[in-house]
Amino acid sequence: MVGIFESIGLPEIVIILAIVLLLFGAKRLPEMARSLGRSSKEFKKGLKEGEDEDTPEQAKKNESADTNSDSAQTS
Repeated sequence: MVGIFESIGLPEIVIILAIVLLLFGAKRLPEMARSLGRSSKEFKKGLKEGEDEDTPEQAKKNESADTNSDSAQTS
């Protein structure tokens, strides 16, 4: 996948941007960039919330695993 991007130079990027500009128009591009930024922000926020929710569950699992291993060692 990285090999594809290594062969793209400045002229190719300019051509791609010109085609995108022609397809979507100058008025629509800022709107699309704004919505892409918002969706990226929401995605990152969701990932962070998911990590925060997983943390207490992981702590409980670790505690129960420690308790089970302590019980097994004492018997």
